[in-house]
Amino acid sequence: MTKTRNLGGLDVPAIGFGAMVLSPGMYGAIDDDRALSALTAAIDAGGTFIDTSDAYGDDGHNEKLIGRAIRTRRDEVTVATKFGLRLGDGADPHPLDVGFAFEQLLVNAEPKYVREYAESSLRNLGTDVIDLYYLHFPDPQVPIEDTVGAMAELVADGKVRHLGVCNVTARELRRAYDVHPIAAVQTEWSMWRPIDPELLDVARELGVGVVPWSPLGAGFLTGTVQALDKDDFRNNAPRFDAASLKANNASYDALQSLAADLGVTRSQLALAWLLHQDPAVVPIPGSRTPAHIVENLAAADITLHPDTLERIDAVLARLKPVGGTLL
Repeated sequence: MTKTRNLGGLDVPAIGFGAMVLSPGMYGAIDDDRALSALTAAIDAGGTFIDTSDAYGDDGHNEKLIGRAIRTRRDEVTVATKFGLRLGDGADPHPLDVGFAFEQLLVNAEPKYVREYAESSLRNLGTDVIDLYYLHFPDPQVPIEDTVGAMAELVADGKVRHLGVCNVTARELRRAYDVHPIAAVQTEWSMWRPIDPELLDVARELGVGVVPWSPLGAGFLTGTVQALDKDDFRNNAPRFDAASLKANNASYDALQSLAADLGVTRSQLALAWLLHQDPAVVPIPGSRTPAHIVENLAAADITLHPDTLERIDAVLARLKPVGGTLL
């Protein structure tokens, strides 16, 4: 399996790095020194497709952290960031109901604020161009065509190279693409949460890459999550409450024997399975531990035989997560 993939014209490593976990309040406490060590490990190991958002951490913390990590290595990395959840000055909050983990988000993707969001991210990242710029969530009060039109102006001005959208429906993806080519759609997808088949079909039709967020089920598919720190955002998801977590761990333990038979870890199995779903899929697992980061990236080298894929799918068909979804 190739170690690089193409997202709508953007070449990136087959497995990226999701940096959200490196800000406090996401997966519990963490200091910047540990976070920077993780970023350095990712870049050194070839995880040079780095995903962030202006909403991760307080006051652009995650973007600023990445800016520090890539200050002397900008030409080695492809940086993707998102906007819409960190509201601009004077921007009205537009409520968005998304489900279990967050209940309600406040968004604003009005065109008049898009340039402000991008310029803030450019400052935080310490760069003059964003390689892939995503709309984090579609704004229920703003036609997606209007938002993407403002994003397209950033491409014309050289501030952004490629556009992406996150957490959209198949119809919203098509509407966005009608305004400007979309390189990637980011959506939750893992052995724990199937992708909307219509969304995948439209992405394939349009040549849009798919970037699964939470490809390890917010860490669950590693098989190591037994309890959560009090500051961990996953406490908001019923799937991670004590009873559900215990039931889910017992159910998904069936994956352990599959991984053992193949001589890989459960994380590697989950990532390799995703990579085999489509050649334009690029998952973005996150980790704070350098050894785990290297382990995750090595999943790009794993080839799963069709018979093995059938065996995996048969196991997954019997597994039903307890506690709803993350979104």
